[in-house]
Amino acid sequence: MKRFSRILFYLRSQKRNIVLYFLFNILSILFSLVSMALLAPFLQILFGTAELVTVKPKWEATGVGVLNYMKYLMSTTIKEHGPIYVLGAICVTIILSIFFKNLFTYLSFRVLAPMRNYVMTKLRSDLYSKILELPIGFFTEQRKGDIISRMSNDANEVEWSVMSTLEGLIREPLTIIVILFYLVSLSPALSLFLLFLLPVMGFIIGRVSRSLKKQSTASQEQLGTLMSILDETLGGLRVIKAFNAEKILRNKFFHTNDTLNHIRNRMNFRRDLASPMSEFLGFLVVTCILWFGGKLVLNHEGGLDAMGFITYIIVFTQIINPAKALSTAFYNAQRGSAAIQRIEEILQAPITVTDPSNAKAIPAFNHSIEFKNVSFAYEDKIILKNINLTIEKGKTVALVGSSGAGKSSLADLVPRFHDVSDGELLIDGVNIKNYSLHSVRSLMGIVTQEPILFNDTIANNIALGVDNVTTEQIEHAATVANALHFIKHKEEGFDSNIGDRGSKLSGGERQRLTIARAVLKNPPILILDEATSSLDTESERLVQDAINNMMQNRTSLVIAHRLSTIRHADEIIVLQKGEIVERGSHDELLAHNGMYRKLVEMQEVK
Repeated sequence: MKRFSRILFYLRSQKRNIVLYFLFNILSILFSLVSMALLAPFLQILFGTAELVTVKPKWEATGVGVLNYMKYLMSTTIKEHGPIYVLGAICVTIILSIFFKNLFTYLSFRVLAPMRNYVMTKLRSDLYSKILELPIGFFTEQRKGDIISRMSNDANEVEWSVMSTLEGLIREPLTIIVILFYLVSLSPALSLFLLFLLPVMGFIIGRVSRSLKKQSTASQEQLGTLMSILDETLGGLRVIKAFNAEKILRNKFFHTNDTLNHIRNRMNFRRDLASPMSEFLGFLVVTCILWFGGKLVLNHEGGLDAMGFITYIIVFTQIINPAKALSTAFYNAQRGSAAIQRIEEILQAPITVTDPSNAKAIPAFNHSIEFKNVSFAYEDKIILKNINLTIEKGKTVALVGSSGAGKSSLADLVPRFHDVSDGELLIDGVNIKNYSLHSVRSLMGIVTQEPILFNDTIANNIALGVDNVTTEQIEHAATVANALHFIKHKEEGFDSNIGDRGSKLSGGERQRLTIARAVLKNPPILILDEATSSLDTESERLVQDAINNMMQNRTSLVIAHRLSTIRHADEIIVLQKGEIVERGSHDELLAHNGMYRKLVEMQEVK
């Protein structure tokens, strides 16, 4: 039950519907019992194969007592109105009982469907919200395709393997319990024997289904791997074709797909065993009851006559179908529990970058950003060591160094994509952790090396995250970013859809849109991951002009790949293995004849 705690948590707000669902199911079961209880004993009296009951029996609140009292009422009615009248009354009663049984069954479905859909809606919403809240570091260790698989395939598995069998997990036990109570009232001795057999049957089914969860976990993991391969294929199709790597990717996909097929076959073999096995075990129990109960009747023991025994057998056979459905639901729930476990791994993942309970909003950026003895480590790997750096308001500071030196990690600390491991990061003399995340990030505009755009219109991509934007503001941002000219030439202008990740635009056009997005936000602090390093000469000039326009009167932290673009930076920070090894202006660093000069000379040689 612990595995389904989240589903039970969501159902807490559905108490009214849960009560109604139980009520409708109990009424449905009771009306089903009425139709069964009327048939055998009453028809025997009606057609003369059993004697009329002329002596009024003593009322007893047991199955046998109620049955005897109803036989007396029926016998009295036959004497007064004749057998045809009673036959008609029995038929009408059976029709009414079946009608109400199915009516309450339908009403239980009407109550269950909104509950099931509510749980799945909440589960998907919470999963997506958690993905948005998790720190960026979480996703560096995860396959994107596997996360998508958890959101889609695992959530669907929960819906079909758990929520769709919720009816079976609730209704069938209710049916079995109500029938067992009725059987106990008919014959306590025979029911005691039955209550010994049923746990044995349940133990056998449980043993067979035990490995189903493990197989289902393996299946969902393979499906996640499959989605990751597909995601990598779609993202790298140009490279795959260019390097004739289709065979490698095809073999990788086919191998994973075949493994998934093998696991799912074993799962289905075990799951499909549930219904026939439970039916066989059910009739095995019927045979045992037939032997034991028949012995009681023949020996006149246990207070059970032949008619009562026949009624007992008829009613007990109604347990077999619910038992089959329950075992199938149990098998499906085992499959679904593996999917829930994978979803829970994300929902319970720790959020390492959070607002303090007394977080305050930063009203404005006034003075400086300061790194004081800052170190940063990720999973025991030291990325930055003892960084001391002050970025004054209105200044441009550039970060240079070889790949893996820690440039991006240092820049990511400013918007709190990560938190420092040691030391302090201050804005206007206050630790950044004392401010709310939203207020800190509202001060910053970020332009990345790879343009991040969404499958939406040009206008919506520029206005991302900014409320109540006018058309004039969007056009002004596009003008500053040197993007207005190519936008105007689009058939639908700012309303043009740019495709998946901006695939309908050129590299330079995509980058200029990201710059326009940063311009529209009008932030006092800019973080620029060299946006021109992968562009052609003409696009580079347009994008660089747009960046220069955007950087005017703003505080800028620039990650530089092309050193020629940061010649006029107020300070250049040279990083190596997570430490600052040189700092100064372009001319000062050249005169120092150190690592920066070597980097410049290497680029000049190229």
